[in-house]
Amino acid sequence: MAATSQSLLYPAPTSLRRARLAFYTRDAVTLRRRPAFPAVAGASTPMSSSESEEKKESKLWGGRFEEGVTDAVERFTESISYDWQLYKYDIVGSKAHASMLAAQGLITTGDRDIILEGLDHIEKQIQDGKFEWRKDREDVHMNIEAALIERVGEPAKKLHTARSRNDQVVTDLRLWCRDAIDKILIRIKQFQVSLVLLASKYVDLIVPGYTHLQRAQPVLLPHLLLSYVEQLERDAGRLVDCRERLNFCPLGACALAGTGLPIDRFKTAKDLKFTAPMKNSIDAVSDRDFVLEFLAANSIAAIHLSRIGEEWVLWASEEFGFLTPSDSVSTGSSIMPQKKNPDPMELVRGKSARVVGDLMTVLVLCKGLPQAYNRDLQEDKEPLFDSVKAILGMLEVCSEFAQNISFNSKRIKSSLPAGYLDATTLADYLVKKGVPFRTSHEIVGRCVALCVSKNCQLTELKMDDLKAVHPVFETDVFAYLGVENAVNKFVSYGSTGSKQVKKQLEDWRVQLGINP
Repeated sequence: MAATSQSLLYPAPTSLRRARLAFYTRDAVTLRRRPAFPAVAGASTPMSSSESEEKKESKLWGGRFEEGVTDAVERFTESISYDWQLYKYDIVGSKAHASMLAAQGLITTGDRDIILEGLDHIEKQIQDGKFEWRKDREDVHMNIEAALIERVGEPAKKLHTARSRNDQVVTDLRLWCRDAIDKILIRIKQFQVSLVLLASKYVDLIVPGYTHLQRAQPVLLPHLLLSYVEQLERDAGRLVDCRERLNFCPLGACALAGTGLPIDRFKTAKDLKFTAPMKNSIDAVSDRDFVLEFLAANSIAAIHLSRIGEEWVLWASEEFGFLTPSDSVSTGSSIMPQKKNPDPMELVRGKSARVVGDLMTVLVLCKGLPQAYNRDLQEDKEPLFDSVKAILGMLEVCSEFAQNISFNSKRIKSSLPAGYLDATTLADYLVKKGVPFRTSHEIVGRCVALCVSKNCQLTELKMDDLKAVHPVFETDVFAYLGVENAVNKFVSYGSTGSKQVKKQLEDWRVQLGINP
């Protein structure tokens, strides 16, 4: 009995257990998973584990330390596997800093020129894919500085005068965000242009308008498409506002308290095309509200794109049949030969989740941080880079999709009689006859109920039928019934009336610079 209990508690090793044991006791070096660098111009492949161990060097900050960090700590704390993307901005910032130091007499003009030449050489190496990114140098800043010291010697050691990685990284990040916003704004305009051109092809096409995903009122298709254009314009406006707020220079704030050296922060701000230097050095290095605002703006834009994606996916279904994407923006099924899926818009809808998730990541990252800088902030970059990559891709594919779809006018027109889309216009008719709107609402409701009982549309009711509901009806009522009549009755500013929509369309063509 005891033997049986023991065998249940400690079963004999199987071949699977032995294999697992061998796996977990294997030399740890062979089990390391090194993050690979993306295949982008200027990115060389990372060093192998053995190369890293052979070439490991003292840290530039290592003066007070008697031993180096462990391999596990080095792997865990490095950020070069992703922040290498900041290299261009790090070099630009270093050039501006070196020029300011020389102008202030903190380094010689000769040292400045040597530093600038060295940075130019490093930038070219990166662009040519010949630069060696080293994980033991932790991040983009230390990689470039160490390489500069190797190339030009003592002058390079003066570059970090009156500068900390704390203000250096946030300067790089603000410069990166500024350029990223400009790229997104271009993509937004491209999508807006695609939507306006699409709307121009279907100026008079009436479609069902929906509320609660139930048929509500007839609208012109261009009116619906231009509603997306309006949303995108607000998305662009948020990004422009964000860009304006983030365009202040933290360089010279140093670790948190500034410096006792006579630097000129206004010069570096001007040289880097910032509006001005940030006023408070603690604030300059510690806050990432500009990242949060950028991610929030991206998230709102992603939600707008997701809603467009959802609507177009629905409209492309057999149940609606309102929209047909071309083969160039569709995919098939691995098992069902007949399938033609609007996958790009499904993925637009799906990728909105990761953009919102990126915002949530940085919100939670920042929520408990004391002033000033904390290493936690290293984690702001991956969600930021991911959000920008996702939103750029979403906008690009939305533009492609809009350029490669057609609306099925015949199917749409055949669907219009259903749903009593002209009911509200009929209520407006009664208001014009002096009937209070609430009473008009009740009268039209009884007309609809009559149509339901007779299995007909409002346009099919006879005058006697209408008079039986309420004596106010006269023969002029028929000019208000039917979707075409209903649309033509809309006259308010911004409405779906033909004249209003044509004016909106023309305004957008002018604003976006679209030639007639």
